[in-house]
Amino acid sequence: QVQLVESGGGLVRPGGSLRLSCAASGSTLSFRRYTMSWYRQAPGKERELVAGISSTGGSTNYADSVKDRFTISRDNAKNTVYLQMNSLKPEDTAVYYCNAFRLIDYWGQGTQVTVSS
Repeated sequence: QVQLVESGGGLVRPGGSLRLSCAASGSTLSFRRYTMSWYRQAPGKERELVAGISSTGGSTNYADSVKDRFTISRDNAKNTVYLQMNSLKPEDTAVYYCNAFRLIDYWGQGTQVTVSS
């Protein structure tokens, strides 16, 4: 079993920045074996993939809507994945979820990000 806890969400003005963190824990966790991703879900919309990072951190992928603005990274020594979000837009407003995948999916509880003036 893997537990994921997100933090770092909040209210920010357009053009601002936030850094989300997701800390993983679990008695059988081998964090470095998991592919980690960030998803988001806005009101009335389906959950969508924002960014993903391979188990070693050597490969990343991003939704077109966040390329060149968001950066995903991981620290396997700290069992943590990050999402640095710059140049935030109102359309980035959503609940952001951390996902860990190795054979099955694990999800965090989500953290709210609101971009508004």
